[in-house]
Amino acid sequence: MSNADWATKDFYQVLGVSKDADAKDIKKAYRKLARANHPDSNPGDAAKHDRFKQVAEAYDVVGDTKKRKEYDEIRAAYAGGGFGGGFPGGFPGGFGGGNAGGTQTFDLSDILGGMFGGGGGGGGGGGRRTRTQQQPRRGADLETEATIGFADAIEGTTLPLRLSSDAPCSNCQGTGGEPGTRPHICPTCEGSGMVASSVGGAFLMNETCPECHGRQLVYDQPCSVCHGSGQGVSSRTIQARIPAGVKDGQKIRLKGKGGAGQQGGSAGDLLVVVKVRPHRLFRRKGDNLTLDVPVRFDEAALGAEITVPALTGAPVKLRIPAGTPHGRAFRVRGRGVPRRDGTRGDLLVTAVVDVPPTLSDAQREAAEAYRRASDGVDPRAALADDEKVRS
Repeated sequence: MSNADWATKDFYQVLGVSKDADAKDIKKAYRKLARANHPDSNPGDAAKHDRFKQVAEAYDVVGDTKKRKEYDEIRAAYAGGGFGGGFPGGFPGGFGGGNAGGTQTFDLSDILGGMFGGGGGGGGGGGRRTRTQQQPRRGADLETEATIGFADAIEGTTLPLRLSSDAPCSNCQGTGGEPGTRPHICPTCEGSGMVASSVGGAFLMNETCPECHGRQLVYDQPCSVCHGSGQGVSSRTIQARIPAGVKDGQKIRLKGKGGAGQQGGSAGDLLVVVKVRPHRLFRRKGDNLTLDVPVRFDEAALGAEITVPALTGAPVKLRIPAGTPHGRAFRVRGRGVPRRDGTRGDLLVTAVVDVPPTLSDAQREAAEAYRRASDGVDPRAALADDEKVRS
């Protein structure tokens, strides 16, 4: 809709009042029409929805003393040909319309922008009561926790998540009123959905009406389920894919799995905080996995080939060289955590020399024989050297 269309609209006719009607009559007419055509009272009736928008738009202008005065002046000037662009006579004060008098061209949007808050074009107005057509709103982002096993965190998994989020009350469908009861204009905000509150005593600020919660209507009998809030809870189950290599405490963002959008807006996202249960054997160190493996004294001393488990896949054959000390680490390449580039970290295996708590007779005899054979060898001799201790 063009700016000229705004100037030619008859808001008094929309409200069914005369041009000379006082503020009281205008408000009375508005409330009557708003009540009869409100979307909450006429679900599915597109004609009445459009009528409600027209009524709200008209009242936003002629229901405001300052805007009404400017509107009347514009209407009078427009009717008398006072605007440029082909209308004779020119605008009072020298605004012409490209006529022979040489006066400059006047842009109607200059004055309409001031009157309607920059919203003259498109029929949207700029006042607070005209915004009955809500803009699409993105749904809220939701957050939940999921606890998974160590192996699932390393290799990735898909798990079901049950979510609960805000939704319109299932009993009243979000109206806030008990089904079967009729609404009436909110007395607090007079059907605007907004109220003005003082901030620090210096200026006024519009905020959502605390009585009708912005719905413009109230019910004498609130909904027995939501107690008039219009809000309910929606529960659903989704399948969430947890990528390979996720860490304990990491947040995974699932696009479009959050709260539902409003007025055709897109859904929000779901943030999943992943908790990883510890493993009985394996630990994680960056992109590597670590594993402590017990070895016998003879295996460490003489060397051996042992089999160690892997988190996934077949067990690993590992050669322990002769003379392996306690705590030595061995690297098994490519058996660790998956990386984004498709490669994997390593498995770090630490040899832990196992000392049995009890010995059989044969083991004791062998150990005593080893002691006799090692007589005179002191592995702690360096500890007694004062110079080495001080250095």
